[in-house]
Order: sequence, then C-alpha cells, then structure tokens
Amino acid sequence: MKIVDTNVLLYAVNAGSAPHSACRAWLIDALEGAEGVGLPWVSLLGFIRISTNPRIFEHPLTSAQATDLVQAWLAQPSALTPEPTPRHASILAGLVAPSGVAGNLTTDAHLAALALEYDAEVVTMDRDFERFGVRVVVPGRL
Repeated sequence: MKIVDTNVLLYAVNAGSAPHSACRAWLIDALEGAEGVGLPWVSLLGFIRISTNPRIFEHPLTSAQATDLVQAWLAQPSALTPEPTPRHASILAGLVAPSGVAGNLTTDAHLAALALEYDAEVVTMDRDFERFGVRVVVPGRL
C-alpha cells in the first residue's frame, strides 16, 4: 500500500504548481492500478481545508468541488482509507517523543505511524518523512 500525503493531492489538482504534472500522473496511475492507495482521512481533510482556503489559493476550490474530488478518489477500486490499529498510539509515541516532533510535524508523524502499521510507503513531496525512517515515494522521481 502507498499512503498519500496531503501535498500530493493538492499538487495533483493545482495546475499552477511546479509538481502538478508529476503528482497528477502519479495519482491517476495509482488509483487505476492494482496496489492499494491509502487515502487517510487526515490527508483528505487537509486537502479540503487547504484547497478551499482563499488565503492560500488565489482561486480556491469550492467546498463542493473539493468534496466531489475526494468522493471521486474514494470511489476508485484501489482506494483505501487506512485507520489506526490498536498499535498506533505506541508507534506514534515512538516517532514523536524521541525526536521532539511537535506542531505541524505531528500530522506527518501520524502518517508515518500508519505507514509502519501497514508496511506501506508514504507518497509525498515533503522531506520531513525521512526523519521517521519510513519508505518514501516522491512522484516524478525514479
């Protein structure tokens, strides 16, 4: 399984972003493929929150557009919504406490914990995941 970070979803729909083509192509191919594509709710909610924010985007999506995209992604046969297992709290604590992770990085730690629970890779454009020792896929990078 591949667990998708919010930034990949945002870049996939933001045609004005530099990584748009790579993220869009990766997302389309992955959702049409046989391997599970993990779309955690924290990533989907982050997508809705950021893509509809006029302080972030000059032309934000409407709430309806953002939720329609989320529903379309979730309707794909390979789409999964991985949930934390009973081990999640201890895995998360093991990632957060030793490194002093706080603030915005706690969401990354949550995704990293999910990746460890499901023996999955994190698909992201964010280098912060390297600190967690999880396997990372960067769209467009071989």
